Amino acid sequence: MHVLYQCCCGLDVHKRFVVACLIWYTDDGKQHKELQRFSTLTPDLLRLIDWLQAAHCTHVALESTGVYWKPIFNLMEGLFEIVLVNAQHMRGSSWSQNRRERCPMDC
Repeated sequence: MHVLYQCCCGLDVHKRFVVACLIWYTDDGKQHKELQRFSTLTPDLLRLIDWLQAAHCTHVALESTGVYWKPIFNLMEGLFEIVLVNAQHMRGSSWSQNRRERCPMDC
């Protein structure tokens, strides 16, 4: 597998919370994954940003779910390369999959 980014994050956005899947590769090529859940309140979103910056994350994939993505996008704009995606285009008919299984797909 060809690694495009050393560290990236996929965000699954909901009305009251965000699930973040951070994926990074070490110098020896090993993949690591960490899941975190944050509320959509501003202090928690700022904690999400701090967590991503501490991990040296450069790219964030964000689902365009309703209007819930907008505050997150506004806070992250200029800090990360953001890819705004339509969840239906990403997953096709795989809506029934577990979030942990979908996590690498978002990223």
